[in-house]
Amino acid sequence: FVVTVALLISLLEAFWILPSHILNAKLDFSNPGRVQRWRALFLRRLRRVYTRILIKVMRAPALIIVLAVVLFVATVFSAFAGQINPRLMQDPAKARWLVKTDFFASDPLRLFYITAEMENGTPLEVSLEKIRQIQAIVHQHVEKKQLRSVVAYAGQAFTETEPLQGAHYGQILVSLPPTANGLWSVDEVIERLRAPLDAIAGPKKLYFIRLAGGPPTSKAISVKVRGDDIELIRGGVQAIKKMLSDAGWAQDIADDDSPGLKEMALTVNQDAMQRSGVNLADVLRSLRLLVDGEVVAEVREQGETVQVRVKAMDTKMASIQRLLDFELTGKKGVKLTLSDVLDSHLQQGFGSIKHYNFRRTISVEADIDKSRIDVPQANQFIKDEWEKIAFRYPELSLDFTGQLDDLNESLDSIAKLMLFGLLLMYAILGTQFKSYFEPLMILMTVPMAFTGVVVGLLVTQNPLSLFTLYGVVALTGITVNAAIVLISSANLRLESGMNVVHAAVFAARRRVVPILITSLTTVAGLFSLALGLGGKSLLWGPVATAIVWGLAVSTVLTLLVVPTVYRIFMGRGHKARSQKVL
Repeated sequence: FVVTVALLISLLEAFWILPSHILNAKLDFSNPGRVQRWRALFLRRLRRVYTRILIKVMRAPALIIVLAVVLFVATVFSAFAGQINPRLMQDPAKARWLVKTDFFASDPLRLFYITAEMENGTPLEVSLEKIRQIQAIVHQHVEKKQLRSVVAYAGQAFTETEPLQGAHYGQILVSLPPTANGLWSVDEVIERLRAPLDAIAGPKKLYFIRLAGGPPTSKAISVKVRGDDIELIRGGVQAIKKMLSDAGWAQDIADDDSPGLKEMALTVNQDAMQRSGVNLADVLRSLRLLVDGEVVAEVREQGETVQVRVKAMDTKMASIQRLLDFELTGKKGVKLTLSDVLDSHLQQGFGSIKHYNFRRTISVEADIDKSRIDVPQANQFIKDEWEKIAFRYPELSLDFTGQLDDLNESLDSIAKLMLFGLLLMYAILGTQFKSYFEPLMILMTVPMAFTGVVVGLLVTQNPLSLFTLYGVVALTGITVNAAIVLISSANLRLESGMNVVHAAVFAARRRVVPILITSLTTVAGLFSLALGLGGKSLLWGPVATAIVWGLAVSTVLTLLVVPTVYRIFMGRGHKARSQKVL
């Protein structure tokens, strides 16, 4: 929106304000200075050299078109071959010619979390003491100058998407000083702490959480294991965690299965209840009165409804087993206890019960080493490995969310944006040129721009990210300008009586300088960001690189390919029109 408004205002300035400035300046070119003479000489030589190159190119039109197509196909292969066949990225000789992909590339913040989850029911004091031990290890293995602050707390833990509450949670926030010479990166600090912290006894789960700029996102791998039998689900979760651990590129593997406290499960002994003559409703009501109480009435107090709950008098029980010693009255006044008519056993409870699409779910999450694998490949690896063991868990199903879900949604949006933009440009150009084919010649610059983007990513070793793809979408509206200027000028020469070859060469010679100036000013504006002169950014650096290299390469190709294509296709049409007129 900002760019659109800026362009509209610049049009207002160019059409109305700039002419007034030129008139008021009262420029006199009758006596040019030394700089002006040097400039005119340089531009004359530039046009002469370009014209000679263009004529040589136009003498072999088929060859230049084939070379442009081959170059585009090669760049498409370089950009997406690693996605189709991940094994190519594992070969260093082949990987150097392939574009790395990191769709969620972002600038890491200089801080991270160390999260520890104890057994459910662990007192807050015990969790805090364990967190303090971890804090001491951080100070022991990381130099003081490498740390800015280390904050330890228990009772809650923050994740990428939600806060966790509970006495069994503990977390440490480690903040690092701003980047400078001799300071470790966030990943280096984490790797130095990983082995010492893995040796700590006590926490059921211990993992790191990196923070990065931008909106909060889930981890690279987030797999929901869905089913009905919780034990079967846990078996599937352990199988996925093992395959990730064996893969070697997965880090901080964890799941959200949170076993609760010990609980007593009671089952009615039907035979004993029939012999004793006790009513089942009386048994259930006695249990309810002993444990939770029973609501017997509701009253209004200060406009609010208040429940009146009746509960058995509190009695201190040495253990939950004493609950079963409560006496009941059976047939003929016979005294018996709850344990006489109920069977009991202790079992592990649930800290939380999660569902997804109406089925019980446990999620497995993990980070990945992005230098070895990317998000789509990692999730595809899990799908392939799961197919090998799916027969063991026929009732389970996997649902892939996390960054993969965000990625698919973003790619779908980018594809729609790209298609809508191209159709809109085609409609505008078709209306202006009153032709169905000439807009297609102009839109040929879009694949040329993509060729430049891929070349730039290979040279700079920047990854292909979602922001890079958004840069490609923005680039489509920039690269067509050169082709519009060329074809519009050639059409004017064609209408004035020139033949197609002369019109194409003359238009290219006259417009080469404005085209180069337009492209160079855009490149200059983004050059520092692309090179990271003010600080390298994984978020915006690839975007600037995409536009700079895409515009530079597409400008060169446009100056050579578009006049050649214009000569081939417009020559036929012009010849047919001439014959019709004659």
